[in-house]
Amino acid sequence: MTRERLYIYDTTLRDGQQTQGVQFSTAEKVQIAQALDGLGVDYIEGGWPGANPTDSAFFDAAPTTKARLTAFGMTKRSGRSAENDDVLAAVMNAGTRAVCLVGKAHDYHVTHALGIPLEDNVENIRASIAHLVAQGREALFDAEHFFDGYKDNPDYAVEVCQAALEAGARWVVLCDTNGGALPAEVGRIVGEVIAAGLPGDRLGIHTHNDTENAVACSLAAVDAGARQIQGTLNGLGERCGNANLTALIPTLLLKEPYASKYDTGISREALAGLTRISRMLDDILNRVPTKQAAYVGASAFAHKAGLHASAILKDPSTYEHVDPATVGNARIIPMSNQAGQSNLRKRLTEAGLKVEADDPALGRILERIKAREAEGYSYDTAQASFELLAREELGQMPEFFEVKRYKVTVERRKNKYNKMVSLSEAVVVVKVDGEKKLSVSESLDESGSDRGPVNALAKALAKDLGRYSEVLDDLHLVDFKVRITQGGTEAVTRVIIDSEDGQGRRWSTVGVSANIVDASFEALLEAIQWKLVRDCGAKATAA
Repeated sequence: MTRERLYIYDTTLRDGQQTQGVQFSTAEKVQIAQALDGLGVDYIEGGWPGANPTDSAFFDAAPTTKARLTAFGMTKRSGRSAENDDVLAAVMNAGTRAVCLVGKAHDYHVTHALGIPLEDNVENIRASIAHLVAQGREALFDAEHFFDGYKDNPDYAVEVCQAALEAGARWVVLCDTNGGALPAEVGRIVGEVIAAGLPGDRLGIHTHNDTENAVACSLAAVDAGARQIQGTLNGLGERCGNANLTALIPTLLLKEPYASKYDTGISREALAGLTRISRMLDDILNRVPTKQAAYVGASAFAHKAGLHASAILKDPSTYEHVDPATVGNARIIPMSNQAGQSNLRKRLTEAGLKVEADDPALGRILERIKAREAEGYSYDTAQASFELLAREELGQMPEFFEVKRYKVTVERRKNKYNKMVSLSEAVVVVKVDGEKKLSVSESLDESGSDRGPVNALAKALAKDLGRYSEVLDDLHLVDFKVRITQGGTEAVTRVIIDSEDGQGRRWSTVGVSANIVDASFEALLEAIQWKLVRDCGAKATAA
């Protein structure tokens, strides 16, 4: 069977930047574009040149890509020619091989938002696309509000798209701008549009996620004959976001009938980097990755129930719809008081700890987990802390250093502007290789902002650990979660810290105490110990 070509168009740098709280720097946009190009998408929409300084600067510094870098803008305004429209000129001056212009496909928006006759809007679209083509550019037309427009006035919505195609547009993209369309109606309308004479191999789909159906609507459009999909990494976008390419891409490559029917520019080898790219974007945005995200989430292949874990040991396909390695993710068997020995042995094996089925240490580990969870600990998410606990029971925990004492102070004082500010200072004394070392750190970052007592403790703890300090240079904390367990006079604080290093490894540790500082320090200490076990466990000696 001949496989059809399906094109992936990424608009993270433009539509994704419309997410509330998201603003990419030029350097970040270049980094994301290079990652997208390595993944193998066909088009990378870089932004709207002339609309803001960052987008204009990006096109000046744009990297060389195999993907078609695309500038975005709007069709010419009424009352002037395409050649003399300064807004259109700014888009053209970006010098990209492809240009995407947006225009109205809903008659209501033409008459009320633009305030022009319907025929003028059609002519503006036709003239603008013809101008792009005359300048040797690949032209794309985003038919804004297409599905709402089609439901109100199907003849006019189709006429607008037909005008763009006749003027030379390579792609006409049908946009569900308000995000209210559902998969069945998207499939039906795309099918009717193709039957009306718009060829499917020149139609794209652009959906928003306001009903949590953006991915399903995109697939429905492909099923009906559209051959370009637009979306964003991690589903970024205005309001509820756009179609999520980190879910769409693996579905197209791994699920039938798409895997057998279509070719994309993305290889199976490149797909294995998808989780890394997804988390890179979250890191740029200083966001915690969504654990339940399909394919790339930390919990996407996590199996907590003992029954599930037992089956996974025999055949992973019993509870996994794809191999996590195909998208660069990993299987996790969380540890909790629901765990049985099948869970435990599986998790120990993944941590590189070989334990026989009749080893009495298994029972001790399970009992210790249950006892500590009764105290408020949670090993369901804190996998690194579980591993350290298991190593202690198995006698396989190296001793890198010993913490002799620590202290943290929090001070409120007026600065030179007579404004009250906070400052934390931490002191940590450790013993490494028989030598005591005292480290002091403040909580101020490079910009002079206070990052709090836990930050001061983290910096002081890692500041001077002798021969181990260099190993910790690439360690940084990416999330800090606090929860009060139980209640009243029995209340204790649980702190979970997520850490990451330069190798892309992420791990979680837990600390529990009636004192939030003590709980935080326990979690910090275990975060450091886990990395040292991974990177220099064999080099450890008695502290």
